Amino acid sequence: MMISCEKAALICNKTQYREATFMEKMKLRLHLFMCKACAGFSSKNAQLTTLCEKAHLKGLSEKEKLKMKQELLKNNQR
Repeated sequence: MMISCEKAALICNKTQYREATFMEKMKLRLHLFMCKACAGFSSKNAQLTTLCEKAHLKGLSEKEKLKMKQELLKNNQR
């Protein structure tokens, strides 16, 4: 049974973060073989992940997020 494009996109994202199971990866491969639109999405998603890794991007810690939120609220009250 072939998965939907929506499900394929979800698995594609999980795969980029190494969170997809073996069965999900197999279902995705089958879907990508049949659906050229999703194959294009998967390719672009992989390129974006590679660029982000090369840029050494990192997320903010919870403490940094809270500080930024407080600064934004403070600036909006002026």
